[in-house]
Amino acid sequence: MRHSFLDKYSNLNSFIHELDPRVKIITTLFFLIMVMITSPVFLWAFLIYFLIELIILIISKIPILFILKRFLMVIPFILFIVIFAPFISKNGYAGSYNLGILRNLGGGFYNINSVLVIMNVVLKSFLSIIALILLSSTSPFSQLLLGFRKLKVPSILTNIASFMYRYVFVIVDEVQRMIRARNARNYRGKWIWQSKVVGSIIANLFLRSYERGERVYLAMLSRGYNGDLILNYKYKMRWIEWLYLIIFFVILTLIRLFIG
Repeated sequence: MRHSFLDKYSNLNSFIHELDPRVKIITTLFFLIMVMITSPVFLWAFLIYFLIELIILIISKIPILFILKRFLMVIPFILFIVIFAPFISKNGYAGSYNLGILRNLGGGFYNINSVLVIMNVVLKSFLSIIALILLSSTSPFSQLLLGFRKLKVPSILTNIASFMYRYVFVIVDEVQRMIRARNARNYRGKWIWQSKVVGSIIANLFLRSYERGERVYLAMLSRGYNGDLILNYKYKMRWIEWLYLIIFFVILTLIRLFIG
């Protein structure tokens, strides 16, 4: 069974997809750093950050609905912050800025610092999710890992990520087969006292995964595996990619200096 997880749209044809993965990795990390160090009171900076991502999103031809569905995963964390925001101390960093109309957003229940915390989490989470989705959806995962290797990331980290990504689909197939086998035996459990069956499935899944991992490792040793993955890196840095890198750095630096 074929699954698509991170790199569902990595085979599209666009300028962003054709860029060297190293360029996309570097620009994404720089973008995330700029977003993280920008104060939430500078809304214009976040608007420009979003416009930059929107332009890249349009060029890369990735569906906006796909981005929104991925953003739903972080909503529980945002709600957690919103719930506890009223208990945040009023003696925060808000006094360091001219907040203007933002001071009226508390509504009596939230103080200004709690409003800033909520804005900080929502804005930065949204922009960071979009940036990471653009990174993972415009390069095949294997080439993305090789891009990290070219940037001197330790091989142990890239190998672990590679194996995890490859075999998570095998685990998903195994779970689906076990669920079908359970349902074929007329299982209709829905209550907490029937969790014994679910626990049995989890235990069996762990044992099967462990045994399969041993078999896969022995098979890899028999084929000459020496602790490193040998994959073909098909990209080379071109002048257009150097230009894209320089323009991206200059724009974000100017935003940080004059707006954020």
